[in-house]
Order: sequence, then C-alpha cells, then structure tokens
Amino acid sequence: MSEFAAVVKAPDYPPQLKHKVIFETFDGLDAGQAMLLINDHDPKPLYFQFQATRSELFTWDYVEQGPELFQVKIGKKS
Repeated sequence: MSEFAAVVKAPDYPPQLKHKVIFETFDGLDAGQAMLLINDHDPKPLYFQFQATRSELFTWDYVEQGPELFQVKIGKKS
C-alpha cells in the first residue's frame, strides 16, 4: 500500500486551479492520511495558506527540496 492516499502533480493544472485542487484533495483525506504534492518550485506560499486556513489540521514535510523538483508530504492530523 502506498504511503500516500493521493498524489497531486501541480504543474499538470492551470494556475487558477492548482490551489483549489490541492485543498480539495487535502479536504478529502481521512484523518491520519497523507497526500504527496509534486511541484516545479518551492510551494512555500501554499504552506502559508495552509497555516492561515487549516493550521491545526495539517503536517508539512519536504520529501525533496529542489532545485528542479519539490515534493511535499501533506498529512491530515488525527
């Protein structure tokens, strides 16, 4: 079984949909599950958006930190 309940490859989506898809995917996770975000740049602004809207609900762990590929494990706390 995969460590991730879902994978979002952000570059596959148009800019206006990226954050919507990421948040919808996260919101669909069960407590204790995690998703993998794959991006072509550091998604730090997204981290701050998670902090502002879901601060007690998520974990954020870099799996890979560039320079060309960024992968972040975003977990939903139990």
